[in-house]
Amino acid sequence: MLSERIVICMKWGTLYSADYVNVLFKACKANINGDFRFVCLTDNTEGLANEIEAFPIPDIGLEQSHWRHGAWPKISVFKQQLYGLHGRGLFIDLDTVVWGSLDEFFECEGDFIALDSAPWRYVDSPPRTGTGIFAFDFGKMGWVVEKLRTQRDKLINKYKIEQDYLHGELSGIRYWPQEWIKSYKYHLRQPLLIDRFKGPSQPNRSVKIICFHGKPRPIDLICPPKGNWDRFPHYGNGPVPWMVEYWVTNGGSLKQ
Repeated sequence: MLSERIVICMKWGTLYSADYVNVLFKACKANINGDFRFVCLTDNTEGLANEIEAFPIPDIGLEQSHWRHGAWPKISVFKQQLYGLHGRGLFIDLDTVVWGSLDEFFECEGDFIALDSAPWRYVDSPPRTGTGIFAFDFGKMGWVVEKLRTQRDKLINKYKIEQDYLHGELSGIRYWPQEWIKSYKYHLRQPLLIDRFKGPSQPNRSVKIICFHGKPRPIDLICPPKGNWDRFPHYGNGPVPWMVEYWVTNGGSLKQ
């Protein structure tokens, strides 16, 4: 019997609107063959599409400060019992663009498969685990939650952010093929000075996932504020056509 496939995301606070969740859901629907479930753990279900299964973010003993520095609430997806979810989970950050088929992300074998961001910045560097998109089996890594719950302050002081906690505590981490995932900042943004005259490159169809990290966020390229929407000294101005098309095709609003 095939394992159930579940895409899971998380939304808290006001940084990301319900549009982000809905667009991600529709993009997944367009890029996954066959049945799958889409789950959002959130503190606010307002505006979410009816097909999205929404549940509260589990309490794993975090303080409010831990929600603002590092994405520590993400660790709750590894709970031994998480709303009765079973099967293969694919966690995707909301500021992610689904550019190609996600089927192979479910087919890769491994207890925990994540992105390796080290090659984006360094040559011949040891892997650096990122949690923008990762795969796992529901209910099989409950110890990750319990260890954080019982040693919270020690572990948060040691690792600072949740992805470093997973990198330091898990053994046998596997990583996605580099050609599947590209970073806006490291692969698509134009070099300094050129970025004043030419917009970001559109990825080719071999790319499956586009990651964003901090500023700019996807919405900045879609419904841009006046002036520079990138982080100085980098420069971006006006809407990026291929990002606008992605957003609108998947039901996103241009009224922000």
